[in-house]
Amino acid sequence: MLTYIIVSLLALILSSVCGFIIIPRILKYCKDKNLYDIPNQRKVHKNAVPRLGGVSFLPSMLIATVIALLVWSYAYNGKKIQISPWTIYFALGLVVIYTIGLLDDIFGVKAKHKFFIQIFVSSLLPISSLYINNFYGFLGIEQVPFWIGAPLTVFVLVFIMNAINLIDGIDGLSSGLSFIALTGFFYCFFVEQLWVYCILIAGLMGVLIPYFYFNMFGKAENNKKIFMGDSGSLTIGYILGVLLVKFCMDNPHVMNYRKESMFLSVTLLIVPVFDVCRVIIARIVHGYGIFRPDKNHIHHKMMRMGLTQHQALVAIIGLAIFFIVLNNALLGVFNITILIFIDIFVYSFLHLSIINPIIKRKGLKPFQEV
Repeated sequence: MLTYIIVSLLALILSSVCGFIIIPRILKYCKDKNLYDIPNQRKVHKNAVPRLGGVSFLPSMLIATVIALLVWSYAYNGKKIQISPWTIYFALGLVVIYTIGLLDDIFGVKAKHKFFIQIFVSSLLPISSLYINNFYGFLGIEQVPFWIGAPLTVFVLVFIMNAINLIDGIDGLSSGLSFIALTGFFYCFFVEQLWVYCILIAGLMGVLIPYFYFNMFGKAENNKKIFMGDSGSLTIGYILGVLLVKFCMDNPHVMNYRKESMFLSVTLLIVPVFDVCRVIIARIVHGYGIFRPDKNHIHHKMMRMGLTQHQALVAIIGLAIFFIVLNNALLGVFNITILIFIDIFVYSFLHLSIINPIIKRKGLKPFQEV
């Protein structure tokens, strides 16, 4: 076990080093080509900032993962690394979604085209026989047939990709929430002794460290600040979605049956998932198109409360950790259905009884159009 921990740590360190090497070169390239995210009414930042930080994610992660796996193989006297069919499909989907995100960051891609690509890469999982096949008792449902689980898997993946993309509204938020989720998935797969997944997750966690540094502490005036762009948010969202489905799937050939599998996976992504659901409901209630941009995500509302970007970041990260601690504490007390409704109640109470009243006292509207 110690060997696996060391190899995972190696992947994290290598991807971090790659990130610190690659990101300054991306910043220089963006400056030379004038590739910036320009401020507008909906965006929080006031200066033009390069938006290609996510370009470093996939190469850094792959370099670190490949080297770490080779070290692992050498440590076990040339042990072969088995590549399953679903791994090939996953790799294909990852390259496609990373590429479409990169094209969008540089040239711009129509939303409907991105949406169709998201559906395509999400469909690769059920095609490779990886899909949500068990609700583990949620709403009294256990086993789920393929004809329900396959489209549900596609929906979940597309939803998570967009949730990570939409929560990327202030410095450090998307990367911070993703790092927490990846840490949780690392622990889940570590407990199941699925070491290849641990190494892959560690590689992605590592590249988020240099990105977080440049995104949070870099100065736009010195060309040191960077955003992840769609190449980053879609890549992270796709990987998180795949990890969720992989851990949720009831497959006795891979890991033991765990009744809490789906609930724990959702808990790790609860803030971005709940935020998108709440925003969609709010748009419908106010007669606002569900695909029209607005300023009603949780970070927008916290800043209307009077918090700074960094204060809002700390508050939202704290909220994500709170839900993880709460759900783990209550897991043995209530069944999954009751726990989900408790989470919905707590999140709704936060907005309706705390955040919205504070915003109103400041003379502002809880729902704000662009």
